[in-house]
Amino acid sequence: MSALEPAADNDWTPLAAPEAPRRFCANAQHDACNWLTPGEGEAFCLACRHNETIPDLSVPGNLEAWRKIEIAKHRLIYSLLRWRLPLKTRVEDEQHGLTFRFLADAPQDSAPKVMTGHDNGLITISLAEADDVEREIRRQRMNEPYRTLLGHFRHETGHHYWDLLVRDGGVLEECRLLFGDDAHDYGAALQRHYAEGPPADWQDHFVSAYATVHPWEDFAETWAHYIHMVDTLEMAGAFGLEVKPLLDRDGALEARVNFDPYGAPTIEQIVEAWLPFVFAMNSVNRAMGLNDLYPFVLSPSVIGKLGFIHRLVQKEVQLSTESRPCG
Repeated sequence: MSALEPAADNDWTPLAAPEAPRRFCANAQHDACNWLTPGEGEAFCLACRHNETIPDLSVPGNLEAWRKIEIAKHRLIYSLLRWRLPLKTRVEDEQHGLTFRFLADAPQDSAPKVMTGHDNGLITISLAEADDVEREIRRQRMNEPYRTLLGHFRHETGHHYWDLLVRDGGVLEECRLLFGDDAHDYGAALQRHYAEGPPADWQDHFVSAYATVHPWEDFAETWAHYIHMVDTLEMAGAFGLEVKPLLDRDGALEARVNFDPYGAPTIEQIVEAWLPFVFAMNSVNRAMGLNDLYPFVLSPSVIGKLGFIHRLVQKEVQLSTESRPCG
Protein backbone atom coordinates (compact mmCIF):
# COMPACT_ATOMS: atom_id res chain seq x y z
CA MET A 1 0.00 0.00 0.00
CA SER A 2 1.12 3.54 -0.65
CA ALA A 3 0.00 7.12 -0.27
CA LEU A 4 -0.42 8.92 -3.60
CA GLU A 5 0.26 12.37 -4.99
CA PRO A 6 -1.51 13.69 -8.10
CA ALA A 7 0.61 13.91 -11.22
CA ALA A 8 -0.10 15.00 -14.80
CA ASP A 9 -3.45 14.17 -16.41
CA ASN A 10 -5.02 11.20 -14.59
CA ASP A 11 -1.72 9.87 -13.26
CA TRP A 12 -0.78 9.45 -9.62
CA THR A 13 2.65 9.09 -8.06
CA PRO A 14 2.94 6.40 -5.37
CA LEU A 15 5.18 7.72 -2.62
CA ALA A 16 6.46 4.18 -2.09
CA ALA A 17 7.63 4.03 -5.75
CA PRO A 18 7.83 7.58 -7.15
CA GLU A 19 9.82 6.53 -10.22
CA ALA A 20 6.71 5.28 -12.04
CA PRO A 21 3.38 7.19 -12.21
CA ARG A 22 0.31 4.95 -12.05
CA ARG A 23 -3.41 5.21 -12.71
CA PHE A 24 -6.37 3.85 -10.84
CA CYS A 25 -8.04 0.73 -12.16
CA ALA A 26 -11.12 1.49 -14.28
CA ASN A 27 -13.26 -0.23 -11.64
CA ALA A 28 -12.35 2.51 -9.17
CA GLN A 29 -15.15 4.57 -10.70
CA HIS A 30 -17.58 2.07 -9.15
CA ASP A 31 -15.72 2.05 -5.81
CA ALA A 32 -15.06 -1.63 -6.51
CA CYS A 33 -11.24 -1.50 -6.70
CA ASN A 34 -8.46 0.64 -5.22
CA TRP A 35 -5.55 -1.02 -7.03
CA LEU A 36 -3.40 0.81 -9.57
CA THR A 37 -2.67 -0.15 -13.14
CA PRO A 38 0.96 -0.93 -13.95
CA GLY A 39 1.22 1.73 -16.64
CA GLU A 40 -0.35 3.78 -19.41
CA GLY A 41 -2.63 1.80 -21.72
CA GLU A 42 -3.82 -0.64 -19.05
CA ALA A 43 -7.41 0.10 -18.02
CA PHE A 44 -7.66 -2.63 -15.40
CA CYS A 45 -5.38 -3.69 -12.57
CA LEU A 46 -3.76 -7.10 -12.13
CA ALA A 47 -6.83 -8.36 -10.26
CA CYS A 48 -9.62 -6.94 -12.40
CA ARG A 49 -8.13 -8.10 -15.69
CA HIS A 50 -9.31 -11.58 -14.73
CA ASN A 51 -12.98 -10.53 -14.77
CA GLU A 52 -14.95 -11.82 -17.73
CA THR A 53 -18.47 -10.93 -16.57
CA ILE A 54 -19.69 -8.60 -13.86
CA PRO A 55 -23.34 -8.19 -12.83
CA ASP A 56 -25.67 -5.65 -14.43
CA LEU A 57 -24.95 -2.57 -12.32
CA SER A 58 -28.23 -0.91 -13.31
CA VAL A 59 -30.10 -3.50 -11.21
CA PRO A 60 -30.62 -2.27 -7.63
CA GLY A 61 -28.40 -4.08 -5.16
CA ASN A 62 -26.00 -5.53 -7.72
CA LEU A 63 -23.33 -2.88 -7.26
CA GLU A 64 -23.19 -3.38 -3.49
CA ALA A 65 -23.00 -7.16 -3.93
CA TRP A 66 -20.27 -6.88 -6.57
CA ARG A 67 -18.20 -4.65 -4.30
CA LYS A 68 -18.26 -7.38 -1.63
CA ILE A 69 -17.21 -9.95 -4.22
CA GLU A 70 -14.32 -7.77 -5.38
CA ILE A 71 -13.00 -7.39 -1.83
CA ALA A 72 -12.80 -11.18 -1.54
CA LYS A 73 -11.33 -11.61 -5.02
CA HIS A 74 -8.62 -9.00 -4.44
CA ARG A 75 -7.55 -10.74 -1.23
CA LEU A 76 -7.30 -14.01 -3.16
CA ILE A 77 -5.24 -12.40 -5.93
CA TYR A 78 -2.93 -10.90 -3.31
CA SER A 79 -2.10 -14.41 -2.07
CA LEU A 80 -1.53 -15.74 -5.58
CA LEU A 81 0.79 -12.82 -6.33
CA ARG A 82 2.67 -13.27 -3.05
CA TRP A 83 3.49 -16.83 -4.09
CA ARG A 84 4.01 -15.74 -7.71
CA LEU A 85 1.91 -18.67 -8.86
CA PRO A 86 1.13 -18.97 -12.59
CA LEU A 87 -1.51 -16.28 -13.11
CA LYS A 88 -2.61 -15.59 -16.67
CA THR A 89 -5.80 -14.12 -18.05
CA ARG A 90 -7.86 -15.70 -20.82
CA VAL A 91 -6.29 -13.20 -23.22
CA GLU A 92 -2.81 -14.44 -22.27
CA ASP A 93 -3.80 -18.13 -22.23
CA GLU A 94 -7.03 -19.04 -24.04
CA GLN A 95 -7.05 -22.60 -22.69
CA HIS A 96 -5.92 -22.29 -19.07
CA GLY A 97 -6.19 -18.60 -18.17
CA LEU A 98 -7.97 -17.78 -14.90
CA THR A 99 -11.18 -15.82 -15.40
CA PHE A 100 -14.21 -14.95 -13.29
CA ARG A 101 -17.92 -14.66 -13.97
CA PHE A 102 -20.06 -12.95 -11.34
CA LEU A 103 -23.66 -13.82 -12.18
CA ALA A 104 -27.03 -13.00 -10.65
CA ASP A 105 -29.95 -15.40 -10.59
CA ALA A 106 -32.63 -14.81 -13.23
CA PRO A 107 -35.70 -13.00 -11.86
CA GLN A 108 -38.00 -15.89 -12.80
CA ASP A 109 -38.55 -18.32 -9.93
CA SER A 110 -38.57 -21.23 -12.36
CA ALA A 111 -35.16 -20.37 -13.83
CA PRO A 112 -32.20 -22.46 -12.63
CA LYS A 113 -30.07 -20.84 -9.93
CA VAL A 114 -26.50 -19.76 -10.65
CA MET A 115 -24.10 -22.36 -9.28
CA THR A 116 -20.70 -21.34 -7.93
CA GLY A 117 -18.06 -23.57 -9.49
CA HIS A 118 -15.00 -24.09 -11.69
CA ASP A 119 -14.63 -25.21 -15.29
CA ASN A 120 -11.11 -25.28 -16.76
CA GLY A 121 -9.99 -21.96 -15.32
CA LEU A 122 -13.42 -20.31 -15.54
CA ILE A 123 -14.74 -19.62 -12.04
CA THR A 124 -18.38 -18.66 -11.59
CA ILE A 125 -19.46 -16.95 -8.39
CA SER A 126 -23.15 -16.55 -7.68
CA LEU A 127 -24.06 -12.99 -6.74
CA ALA A 128 -26.41 -14.43 -4.11
CA GLU A 129 -23.35 -15.46 -2.08
CA ALA A 130 -22.72 -11.76 -1.37
CA ASP A 131 -26.02 -11.62 0.53
CA ASP A 132 -25.12 -12.40 4.14
CA VAL A 133 -28.60 -13.71 4.96
CA GLU A 134 -28.82 -15.94 1.89
CA ARG A 135 -25.31 -17.26 2.42
CA GLU A 136 -26.14 -18.13 6.04
CA ILE A 137 -29.31 -19.92 4.92
CA ARG A 138 -27.25 -21.98 2.48
CA ARG A 139 -24.61 -22.68 5.13
CA GLN A 140 -27.18 -24.05 7.53
CA ARG A 141 -29.06 -25.96 4.84
CA MET A 142 -25.84 -27.70 3.81
CA ASN A 143 -24.75 -28.22 7.44
CA GLU A 144 -21.48 -26.34 6.91
CA PRO A 145 -19.49 -24.81 9.79
CA TYR A 146 -18.02 -22.13 7.54
CA ARG A 147 -19.12 -20.39 4.32
CA THR A 148 -17.70 -17.09 3.06
CA LEU A 149 -17.10 -15.35 -0.25
CA LEU A 150 -13.36 -15.55 0.33
CA GLY A 151 -13.66 -19.26 1.07
CA HIS A 152 -15.42 -19.78 -2.27
CA PHE A 153 -12.65 -18.00 -4.17
CA ARG A 154 -9.91 -19.96 -2.43
CA HIS A 155 -11.68 -23.28 -2.93
CA GLU A 156 -12.45 -22.77 -6.63
CA THR A 157 -8.90 -21.68 -7.44
CA GLY A 158 -7.81 -24.95 -5.84
CA HIS A 159 -9.42 -26.72 -8.79
CA HIS A 160 -7.65 -24.39 -11.19
CA TYR A 161 -4.23 -25.03 -9.66
CA TRP A 162 -4.86 -28.76 -9.47
CA ASP A 163 -5.05 -28.59 -13.26
CA LEU A 164 -1.89 -26.51 -13.59
CA LEU A 165 0.36 -27.79 -10.82
CA VAL A 166 -0.79 -31.39 -10.32
CA ARG A 167 -2.28 -32.72 -13.55
CA ASP A 168 0.08 -30.75 -15.80
CA GLY A 169 2.88 -30.49 -13.27
CA GLY A 170 4.07 -34.09 -13.18
CA VAL A 171 2.96 -34.92 -9.64
CA LEU A 172 -0.38 -36.60 -10.32
CA GLU A 173 0.61 -40.00 -8.96
CA GLU A 174 2.10 -38.48 -5.82
CA CYS A 175 -1.10 -36.50 -5.32
CA ARG A 176 -3.25 -39.62 -5.73
CA LEU A 177 -1.36 -41.37 -2.95
CA LEU A 178 -2.66 -38.75 -0.52
CA PHE A 179 -5.95 -37.57 -1.97
CA GLY A 180 -7.17 -40.67 -3.81
CA ASP A 181 -7.84 -41.58 -7.44
CA ASP A 182 -9.35 -38.60 -9.26
CA ALA A 183 -10.41 -40.91 -12.11
CA HIS A 184 -13.46 -41.96 -10.06
CA ASP A 185 -16.75 -40.72 -11.52
CA TYR A 186 -17.35 -37.26 -10.06
CA GLY A 187 -21.09 -37.12 -10.70
CA ALA A 188 -21.69 -40.47 -9.00
CA ALA A 189 -19.49 -39.41 -6.06
CA LEU A 190 -21.48 -36.20 -5.62
CA GLN A 191 -24.82 -38.03 -5.68
CA ARG A 192 -23.54 -40.54 -3.13
CA HIS A 193 -22.36 -37.75 -0.83
CA TYR A 194 -25.71 -35.97 -0.78
CA ALA A 195 -27.60 -39.24 -0.39
CA GLU A 196 -25.43 -40.84 2.29
CA GLY A 197 -23.35 -38.05 3.81
CA PRO A 198 -19.66 -38.28 4.74
CA PRO A 199 -18.07 -41.38 6.32
CA ALA A 200 -18.38 -41.60 10.10
CA ASP A 201 -14.60 -41.19 10.57
CA TRP A 202 -14.17 -38.39 8.04
CA GLN A 203 -12.46 -36.04 10.54
CA ASP A 204 -9.57 -38.48 10.81
CA HIS A 205 -8.72 -38.05 7.13
CA PHE A 206 -10.36 -34.88 5.71
CA VAL A 207 -10.36 -31.20 6.60
CA SER A 208 -14.12 -30.89 5.97
CA ALA A 209 -17.12 -33.08 5.27
CA TYR A 210 -17.31 -31.73 1.71
CA ALA A 211 -13.71 -32.83 1.10
CA THR A 212 -14.95 -36.44 1.27
CA VAL A 213 -16.96 -36.06 -1.95
CA HIS A 214 -14.11 -36.74 -4.39
CA PRO A 215 -10.31 -36.33 -4.56
CA TRP A 216 -10.79 -33.10 -6.54
CA GLU A 217 -12.86 -31.62 -3.73
CA ASP A 218 -10.45 -32.90 -1.11
CA PHE A 219 -7.60 -31.11 -2.86
CA ALA A 220 -9.60 -27.88 -3.34
CA GLU A 221 -10.75 -27.84 0.29
CA THR A 222 -7.23 -28.48 1.56
CA TRP A 223 -5.85 -25.83 -0.82
CA ALA A 224 -8.36 -23.29 0.55
CA HIS A 225 -7.45 -24.13 4.15
CA TYR A 226 -3.77 -23.77 3.38
CA ILE A 227 -4.42 -20.21 2.16
CA HIS A 228 -6.66 -19.54 5.18
CA MET A 229 -3.80 -20.47 7.49
CA VAL A 230 -0.99 -18.68 5.69
CA ASP A 231 -2.85 -15.43 5.07
CA THR A 232 -4.30 -15.27 8.59
CA LEU A 233 -0.90 -15.89 10.14
CA GLU A 234 0.62 -13.15 7.99
CA MET A 235 -2.03 -10.73 9.26
CA ALA A 236 -1.40 -11.81 12.87
CA GLY A 237 2.32 -11.26 12.35
CA ALA A 238 1.72 -7.83 10.81
CA PHE A 239 -0.08 -6.79 13.99
CA GLY A 240 2.62 -8.30 16.19
CA LEU A 241 0.18 -10.72 17.78
CA GLU A 242 1.54 -13.54 19.88
CA VAL A 243 -0.01 -16.17 22.11
CA LYS A 244 1.46 -16.81 25.54
CA PRO A 245 -1.15 -18.10 28.00
CA LEU A 246 -0.37 -17.29 31.62
CA LEU A 247 -1.21 -20.83 32.77
CA ASP A 248 0.84 -22.54 30.05
CA ARG A 249 3.85 -23.68 32.06
CA ASP A 250 5.62 -25.73 29.37
CA GLY A 251 5.06 -23.41 26.38
CA ALA A 252 2.92 -25.89 24.44
CA LEU A 253 0.36 -23.20 23.62
CA GLU A 254 2.79 -20.38 22.83
CA ALA A 255 3.01 -18.96 19.31
CA ARG A 256 4.67 -15.97 17.73
CA VAL A 257 4.54 -15.23 14.02
CA ASN A 258 8.08 -13.94 13.62
CA PHE A 259 8.49 -15.45 10.14
CA ASP A 260 6.94 -14.94 6.72
CA PRO A 261 4.16 -17.57 6.45
CA TYR A 262 4.16 -17.20 2.66
CA GLY A 263 7.78 -18.29 2.57
CA ALA A 264 7.86 -20.77 5.46
CA PRO A 265 10.26 -23.64 4.71
CA THR A 266 7.99 -26.37 6.13
CA ILE A 267 4.32 -26.97 6.85
CA GLU A 268 5.33 -27.83 10.42
CA GLN A 269 6.36 -24.24 11.08
CA ILE A 270 2.98 -23.03 9.86
CA VAL A 271 0.99 -25.59 11.84
CA GLU A 272 2.98 -25.04 15.04
CA ALA A 273 2.09 -21.34 14.92
CA TRP A 274 -1.46 -21.91 13.67
CA LEU A 275 -2.77 -24.27 16.34
CA PRO A 276 -2.07 -22.11 19.42
CA PHE A 277 -3.12 -18.96 17.59
CA VAL A 278 -6.45 -20.33 16.37
CA PHE A 279 -7.15 -21.92 19.77
CA ALA A 280 -6.79 -18.47 21.32
CA MET A 281 -8.91 -16.76 18.65
CA ASN A 282 -11.65 -19.38 18.90
CA SER A 283 -11.72 -18.75 22.64
CA VAL A 284 -11.93 -14.97 22.11
CA ASN A 285 -14.83 -15.42 19.67
CA ARG A 286 -16.67 -17.61 22.15
CA ALA A 287 -16.27 -14.88 24.78
CA MET A 288 -18.23 -12.63 22.42
CA GLY A 289 -20.86 -15.29 21.72
CA LEU A 290 -19.61 -15.78 18.15
CA ASN A 291 -18.85 -18.91 16.18
CA ASP A 292 -15.28 -20.18 16.17
CA LEU A 293 -12.93 -18.31 13.86
CA TYR A 294 -11.69 -21.66 12.58
CA PRO A 295 -14.19 -24.48 13.29
CA PHE A 296 -12.05 -27.32 11.95
CA VAL A 297 -9.71 -30.02 13.25
CA LEU A 298 -6.34 -30.71 11.62
CA SER A 299 -5.65 -34.43 11.93
CA PRO A 300 -2.20 -35.87 11.12
CA SER A 301 -3.61 -37.08 7.78
CA VAL A 302 -4.85 -33.58 6.91
CA ILE A 303 -1.52 -32.05 7.92
CA GLY A 304 0.14 -34.48 5.51
CA LYS A 305 -2.10 -33.21 2.72
CA LEU A 306 -1.38 -29.61 3.68
CA GLY A 307 2.31 -30.48 3.49
CA PHE A 308 1.87 -31.70 -0.09
CA ILE A 309 0.23 -28.42 -1.08
CA HIS A 310 2.91 -26.46 0.79
CA ARG A 311 5.65 -28.22 -1.16
CA LEU A 312 3.74 -27.68 -4.40
CA VAL A 313 3.42 -23.95 -3.78
CA GLN A 314 6.98 -23.49 -2.54
CA LYS A 315 8.26 -25.30 -5.62
CA GLU A 316 6.54 -22.60 -7.70
CA VAL A 317 8.05 -19.92 -5.48
CA GLN A 318 11.49 -21.36 -6.17
CA LEU A 319 10.85 -21.61 -9.91
CA SER A 320 9.58 -18.05 -10.06
CA THR A 321 12.65 -16.83 -8.20
CA GLU A 322 14.93 -18.59 -10.67
CA SER A 323 13.10 -17.95 -13.94
CA ARG A 324 10.54 -15.18 -13.37
CA PRO A 325 12.43 -12.26 -11.84
CA CYS A 326 10.44 -9.53 -10.15
CA GLY A 327 9.66 -6.58 -12.32
